[in-house]
Amino acid sequence: MKYDLIIIGSGPGGYVAGIRASQLNLKVAIIEKADLGGVCLNWGCIPTKALLKSAQVFQYAKHASQYGINVGEEVTPDFSAIVNRSRNIASQMSKGVEFLMKKNKIDLISGFGKVLPNRQVEVTQADGNKTLYEAEHVLLATGARSRELPHILQDGKKIIGYREALTLDHLPTSMVVMGSGAIGSEFAYFYASMGTKVTLVEFLPNVVPVEDEEISRQLERSFRKLGVKVMTSSSVEKVEVKDDVCYVTVKDGKGKEIEIETEIVLSAVGVIPNLEGIGIEECNITIEKNKIVVDEFYRTSSDGVYAIGDIVHGPALAHVASREAVICVEKIAGLDVLPMDYANIPGCTYTSPEVASVGMTEKAALAQGKEILVGKFPFMASGKATASGNRDGMVKVIFDKETDLLLGCHLIGENVTEMISGAVVARTKGVTGKEILHSVHPHPTLSEAIMEATANAYGEAIHL
Repeated sequence: MKYDLIIIGSGPGGYVAGIRASQLNLKVAIIEKADLGGVCLNWGCIPTKALLKSAQVFQYAKHASQYGINVGEEVTPDFSAIVNRSRNIASQMSKGVEFLMKKNKIDLISGFGKVLPNRQVEVTQADGNKTLYEAEHVLLATGARSRELPHILQDGKKIIGYREALTLDHLPTSMVVMGSGAIGSEFAYFYASMGTKVTLVEFLPNVVPVEDEEISRQLERSFRKLGVKVMTSSSVEKVEVKDDVCYVTVKDGKGKEIEIETEIVLSAVGVIPNLEGIGIEECNITIEKNKIVVDEFYRTSSDGVYAIGDIVHGPALAHVASREAVICVEKIAGLDVLPMDYANIPGCTYTSPEVASVGMTEKAALAQGKEILVGKFPFMASGKATASGNRDGMVKVIFDKETDLLLGCHLIGENVTEMISGAVVARTKGVTGKEILHSVHPHPTLSEAIMEATANAYGEAIHL
């Protein structure tokens, strides 16, 4: 069969591309070797949020007396039920994507896809049989997998990645988490909340190292308050497994080696693109630093072949892949589209407190020689945060002193991942600090803290 567009991979890049292409009257097929929805829906974004919600509910129940609620007997987590809930939610969402495929008349082809010259696509089924398809355009959206350190290989039992961390058959007594990016931090929070003794090891000086340093320090304090042992400027040198115990050698910031005994080691040191066997060599597709090189509309060096998501340069985030998918497909369909603004991508970490940000950190703005205005508002001064019982965190805004434009917005606190979109839109539309300040924000809300932080930047704070 011949299609207008064949997509290899059904993650948040692939399936979104398929739906948008169908809306634009293209004949579409999606090739997927595993579960519809890719890693994000089945083994990443969605099931981890389900686990984190259980952890949040557990923490609320443990501290219910602070809200005037008597829950009676001691509250305990049912770890198996928590994991099962997470898996059921992932399955439910995958079925939702399957419904969208049928609704949009997208052909689903099960197997491993490989692009060949002249935009042919070879699909290898589970039984080894191969089928050849043709398309006017081929889109690679194969995603990424857990990265392994060469000296600390995952065995899936004692040294694990994010997939195993989602489906452990029991709650471990102790865990060392390597890496404090979003994945590492979220799992550190989840397991510590459940009662696991967690040690979080980060090679760089701050946890969630891409965030503003003040936000990172606040999250580290929250982790320590929860009981997590945080080791920054540290590295895991080796892991030896003996008699079901992991002996982890960690070199701390002073160069001293410390041995930690733990039940589980979770490797969360990033992801690696899935590029093997998908036709890179056969189609002479240019690779740079283990990523496919594309132009601003995601065209590769091979005519008619495109790539999006974790396999191209840019943040490895689901919402980035989805937006890239829409831009790519609309360009294929001949629409007038604008390239992605990669300087205005929000990032979110779903710990408790949550972390959300967009734009420049204070350090980055100063490094560019900008004169800036910085405003901060702590949630301890927020009526809504006080009423909710969670006052940890703050809002930090950074404005260009010359243009009054919002350079960066950085938040840590309860539900701040639901607040960051407003800052993204403000930056997209060129909203000034004064315009934010003069916009009426509802009270009492957490979101009014952005206005309060802006007022602080301009020396007009009322509630500080």
